[in-house]
Amino acid sequence: MNKYLYQGHMVRQRFGQHFLYNNNIIAAIVTAIAPKTGQVIVEIGPGLGALTIPIVKLVSNMTVIEIDRNLVTRLANNYFLNSRLNIVQQDVMTIDFDKLSAKLGQPLRLFGNLPYNISTQLIFKLLNYPYAIYDMHFMLQKEVVNRLIAVPNSKSYGRLSVIAQYFCKIIPVLEVPSTSFKPEPKVNSMVVKLIPYTKKLPFPVNNFTNLTTLTKLAFNKRRKTLRNSLSKFFTPQQLEKQGINSKLRAENLSVEYYSKLANLL
Repeated sequence: MNKYLYQGHMVRQRFGQHFLYNNNIIAAIVTAIAPKTGQVIVEIGPGLGALTIPIVKLVSNMTVIEIDRNLVTRLANNYFLNSRLNIVQQDVMTIDFDKLSAKLGQPLRLFGNLPYNISTQLIFKLLNYPYAIYDMHFMLQKEVVNRLIAVPNSKSYGRLSVIAQYFCKIIPVLEVPSTSFKPEPKVNSMVVKLIPYTKKLPFPVNNFTNLTTLTKLAFNKRRKTLRNSLSKFFTPQQLEKQGINSKLRAENLSVEYYSKLANLL
């Protein structure tokens, strides 16, 4: 990306900045989030406030997490926003969301237009805090949303699909064309809602680390059959005993079966 000035802010490529400016899309996102006074609303990457301003009007105060010091200064100096925002200037990848939720007094309602360059990594991180988070509404690269909602036997189905669907109910909200941003990204985006299963997981595992290990093994060698990719832990006969054809590949196995195998470790 070449140097790009938007609303007096020099866009920083290393932070993956693309600023939403389409008012119809903004209104649709605010409607989808439906924030209410008394809820703990936290925005990741408020940028220039395109979503921040209409949201804070509905809830009177909220927390924002922003790494760009120039944007933090602009938010802090905004006459309308400065008394309504709790600004956390920090890399979101370093935040302990259990501690943040405890500090703010209840599970968090997270939202944000996430930078493409950290979106998948951040989703994996947030899935480690199911009891600290009430729900999440994120603008993501459309390809990432397709992976989140993918079903077995599809090309998009992968480790992200399994882990996200293990922890959350996932609902696509709306597609967002690239022309809705300044500067315009090369890909289209999509807003998605993730709701952690806090009362009962559909397919609980005794040790989540085992599920992580299995999915890494399987999808790192996704073109190999399960009898090969999971041979460290299971013989073909053991897989067959669980009702799993050992000649299947990683993308053929459902969340339920990955959880079943994880509980055997």
